[in-house]
Amino acid sequence: MPAVPEILLRTLEELERAELKRFQWYLTTANVLEGFSHIPKAQLENANVQDTVDKMVERYEPRGAVEITLHILRKMEQNNLAKKLERKPREDMTAYCILVCNSLFFCTSFDSTEPNYQEVATKLKSSLKKKYERILHGNSKTGHTKFLNDIYTDLYIVEDETGGVIHEHEIMQAESSTRRFTTEETPITCSDIFKVPSDPSRRNRKVLTMGIAGVGKTVSVNKFILDWAEGKTNQDIDFIFPLPFRELNSVKDENYSLIELLHEYFEDSAELQSLPEGDGKVMFIFDGLDECRFPLDFDKREKSSVGVLITNLIKRNLLPSALIWITSRPAAAHLIPRDYIDQVTEVRGFSDKKKEEYFRKYNDKNQDMAKNIISHIKKSKSIHIMCHIPVFCWISATVLQPMLATDTSEELPTTLTGMYTQFLIFETNQMKKKYEAEYIILKLGKLAFLQLEKGNLIFYEEDLRECGIDVNEGSVYSGVCTQIFSKGQGVSERMVFSFVHLSVQEFLAAVHVFLSHCNKKKNTLHPSTAANRFKWLFKSTEAFYESAIDKALESENGHLDLFLRFLLGLSLESNQRHLKELLPQTAIRPQSVEKTVNYLKAKLNENISSERSINLLYCLNELKDDSLVNEIQNYLGSGRLSTEKLSSAQWSALVFVLLMSEETQEKFELKKYRGSDEGLKRLMPVLKNTKRALLAGCNLTEQSCSSIASVLQSVNCPLRELDLSNNDLQDSGVNFLCVGLKNSHCKLEILRLALCKLTEQSCSSIASVLQSVNCPLRELDLSNNDLQDSGVKFLCVGLKNPHCKLEILRLSGCLVTDEGCSSLASALSSNPSHLRELDLSYNHPGDSGVKRLSTQMNQHRRLKSVHVDHGGELMIKPGLRKHACDLTLDPNTANTKLSLSEGNRKVTRVREKQSYPDHPERFDYWCQVMCRESLTGRCYWETEWSGDYDVISVTYKGIRRKGKSDDCGFGNNEKSWSLCCYSNSYSAHHNKQKTVIRHHPSHTHRVGVYLDWSSGTVSFYSVSSDTHTLTHLHTFHCTFTEPLYAGFSVYNYSSVSLSNPCSVRSDCLQQVGSCSVSG
Repeated sequence: MPAVPEILLRTLEELERAELKRFQWYLTTANVLEGFSHIPKAQLENANVQDTVDKMVERYEPRGAVEITLHILRKMEQNNLAKKLERKPREDMTAYCILVCNSLFFCTSFDSTEPNYQEVATKLKSSLKKKYERILHGNSKTGHTKFLNDIYTDLYIVEDETGGVIHEHEIMQAESSTRRFTTEETPITCSDIFKVPSDPSRRNRKVLTMGIAGVGKTVSVNKFILDWAEGKTNQDIDFIFPLPFRELNSVKDENYSLIELLHEYFEDSAELQSLPEGDGKVMFIFDGLDECRFPLDFDKREKSSVGVLITNLIKRNLLPSALIWITSRPAAAHLIPRDYIDQVTEVRGFSDKKKEEYFRKYNDKNQDMAKNIISHIKKSKSIHIMCHIPVFCWISATVLQPMLATDTSEELPTTLTGMYTQFLIFETNQMKKKYEAEYIILKLGKLAFLQLEKGNLIFYEEDLRECGIDVNEGSVYSGVCTQIFSKGQGVSERMVFSFVHLSVQEFLAAVHVFLSHCNKKKNTLHPSTAANRFKWLFKSTEAFYESAIDKALESENGHLDLFLRFLLGLSLESNQRHLKELLPQTAIRPQSVEKTVNYLKAKLNENISSERSINLLYCLNELKDDSLVNEIQNYLGSGRLSTEKLSSAQWSALVFVLLMSEETQEKFELKKYRGSDEGLKRLMPVLKNTKRALLAGCNLTEQSCSSIASVLQSVNCPLRELDLSNNDLQDSGVNFLCVGLKNSHCKLEILRLALCKLTEQSCSSIASVLQSVNCPLRELDLSNNDLQDSGVKFLCVGLKNPHCKLEILRLSGCLVTDEGCSSLASALSSNPSHLRELDLSYNHPGDSGVKRLSTQMNQHRRLKSVHVDHGGELMIKPGLRKHACDLTLDPNTANTKLSLSEGNRKVTRVREKQSYPDHPERFDYWCQVMCRESLTGRCYWETEWSGDYDVISVTYKGIRRKGKSDDCGFGNNEKSWSLCCYSNSYSAHHNKQKTVIRHHPSHTHRVGVYLDWSSGTVSFYSVSSDTHTLTHLHTFHCTFTEPLYAGFSVYNYSSVSLSNPCSVRSDCLQQVGSCSVSG
């Protein structure tokens, strides 16, 4: 009996060498067959027939290898060979499958119209409808059930994954997730979870849906099943079998065939002896991978347990056409290798709009109440963020509704600790009177703490008994601890328990630790040794909290972060007072929180991760201490932030404030805070959570490029626009950056690298990015870099590639000649489908270059515009000096305390009043003068200054000239932009806003000014006296509405001279009364 590999070997040996290569090419192609992952090209590069068969069987298993071989042979029109493969003795194939699956399941196809099939499917739908049509709105004892369709609120589900190593608590993930709802992701409706987003007519076979605890994964599953059972959606599926992991845990040591397992869990399936093999006819849903208590071994093949059964379903050894949906918290998602998953989605909970919809549905008969709840929640940022989790919405509604319904002067909770304390009070009051509240809370707190230490969210009878809880009374412990399911026929009778949400478990654990310290002077966070017990009898309460802070900071994944917030929050007298209502024996210790606050601030000044820093700031919030945040907000309001030396704690507070800002989530401008490598490093968490990062003119170097690349590679990064213009990145920096740009997680669409001192080497790196599969870049600006024709030639290698989808390319001022235009024309001819705008202004294309590009415009309608203005031979000059302009001072504007000399190219402050005639354009108070020439386009000039204080400016002509008001002074109004030059520093000014520049001018008193009028930028540079190297000082960004003029303010009897940076462009020299200077 020949085995499948041998059958495949004989089949492929009949292919010619070229045909085999083509066959292998199909195997390396993405989406060659729905549900099959491709084989990496490198693995088949030198593979012969035997190697190819081995790789197929290894990746797809025998049945899958046959299926994909038949598919590819038909694509190659090798129909006879395909038929021959199909005619192989079926008994051989069947026998082999029996050996592989070893009686796990034997599928026989049958007519789907059989009465037995129809009857079973109808019964299954009916029973699932009854099971899922209602949802418990509250808890098992005090709550009530509602129809799921009445209360269901759409969740935000996207095609993506968290993935990787988890370095933060799930609540921190929830808080960062809320900042991603505004990105351009397309939400997926629950019923479409299996559809391929790029092609809705196709369907994935295996989907993994991730989301933090309580975010709505199970409710999404229930809604999917209910819609199918009610005949609304996905009616092409014949059977859906939901098998939650927490129920499968009960039979983890049993051996089942697939049919036997279904019979065990679904009474209506008793008549089924097999399942249909049609594509997507059967669906299995495995909810709660993170609750799985048995191994999923993807290397084992023999029958042994339910775990092996599930892995064989996932690996498609069993029922390969079945649909499989798995849900999991992020931390457990790695248990299933990505090779076995077609689609990964993530449930992110409620958007802001859906939060409000939930509260309106919760209070459907009292919309005023819903409005009041929504209003209160919006007042607290931390509570509003947490309401992104549906379970927390329920907790908030449970607490706030009765408090708002009564005329009470009691303050509504504004912190998480306050909210959970009130929730505990409400739920305990609903318990049966025969149970003592204090007894219950103490026992549940101990259970919560012990299981939290073990990392368990579900627990069993023996766990309850360990904490002295009567198992038979477990289910009466209200919504705090709910019995998940009772005894069911044919299913293991073992009961499973859990808290309604991880945060409730963490709060009760904090209560347990807090009470142990208050009432017994114990520190349960440390081993219960005799020495420890004795030591903590004499320790202060402050020492107890400090030890908890240290313990939480030791965690690599932050699993104690929320626990710490609760524990510190319980130190407030208001929360202790509420606890005393439940626990009269509690010893209230209303100690000052000042020492704890100071300890937290001291920790913030240490070298800890950004995730832990942010959580410590949340801890300060729980302690109602906003001093650090207020301090930073005062800095922001004063405009002094960029000049202040911040401590580590203040940097953390700044990150915290910016992450909470909706404006920063849309746009992050680094120079507002600290334009430097250090500033970007400190604010990196903000960069990870913004759509537009404007980092132009921030004195960044290649060091920052490496950090930015790591952000671009992060999963779910919302960054779509990145402006790095006017930074000294150089080729080495771009090389770092391209590592991130090539990553599959990168979604960046707009990249600006103008004026970054790049050469042809950068073009080679960028070309490799443009050739990468699914490259998202749509706009690329490389203007004012000395790329030359050789660099353009490198770039065109990427432009030719069909993967390149670039729509806008700016190469203005890049030393491009006719040769570069030839390369571009060739690239456009090879890949004409996307580029619609090409900027080659300020280059030297020549008539022939312009003609080549014009031909491309005529031939390809997609290309709408090619800019070749301001060209000429003078443009083939490196750097900004190609835009040099010759300026002269205008005597009619000079203040009478200013003396002009050297052909009106130097101005000096003098004591004697100059005998200038009256003129309406003369400054009569401010010691200022303007140049004659109006400036538009691109212009560059240099000035030398002497003395202790001078001002170099650009201004509109309409600036006021008469009087002492700020409307006349350069930099003090909206019509002028200035650089103030001091003996030991610089500062930039516009409209009374001052920015201190950390650069010492001791070695040079020469400043270069570069105006790009159309782009809305004016930049100032320090020019070294020996090498004439330009060092960026500051860039203003503005939309200019009229021509500008150079201007100067001269004080303390110093002088300012206009220098000649190089030979002057004749097209820039226009006198007053003629056309404006145009670069």
